[in-house]
Amino acid sequence: MGQKIHPLGFRLGTTQNHDSIWFAKPRDYSENLKEDKIIRDCIKNYLQKTSSGVEGIGRIKIKKRIDLIQIYVGLPKLFIEGEPRRIEELQTNVQKKLNCVNRKINIAITRIPNVYRDPNILAEFIAEQLKNRIPFRKAIQKAIELAEQAGTKGVQVQISGRIDGKEIARVEWFREGRVPLQTIRAKMDYCSYPVRTIYGVLGIKVWIFLNND
Repeated sequence: MGQKIHPLGFRLGTTQNHDSIWFAKPRDYSENLKEDKIIRDCIKNYLQKTSSGVEGIGRIKIKKRIDLIQIYVGLPKLFIEGEPRRIEELQTNVQKKLNCVNRKINIAITRIPNVYRDPNILAEFIAEQLKNRIPFRKAIQKAIELAEQAGTKGVQVQISGRIDGKEIARVEWFREGRVPLQTIRAKMDYCSYPVRTIYGVLGIKVWIFLNND
């Protein structure tokens, strides 16, 4: 029987920190959780509508104690090279979605130095290739090469679903380098990313081994 655990939840408190930092009473916990989901969806939808090319979001960190949403953006042409009004527009959109009048939301954007060390951006790259009808093996091998060039110690990619339009769904995975999933002190990064194709929804999972702490 397979005994599987989320790689990031497994390392909380050692090499991994929470992406959302806030405190709430038990009766308000579900509302705060919904708020986080609305914030993340609003930011991703805004980037998809306004960006002309591939805009990768590494990780969205939310700190509600000081009402600060930090967005780690890879390939940030939209905000770094664009006008500051885009950030203000995004802040306004988030405030409207949350319907918060008494709380001010600040958005800070930090550039990722090596974008392909982030599993979310790597998964977005693979998804974009699959949407453009690139063979899945070629897309994954290219993604692994980009991750290796970015200085990672190991990469594992898994793709599942009706790959290449086959009638029977299957799972394929590729690994390069070391990926020590059972070592708690190993600094791992992970993401699960769904992509909608003409054949149906495919699931992409990416594990990246960064270093030993």
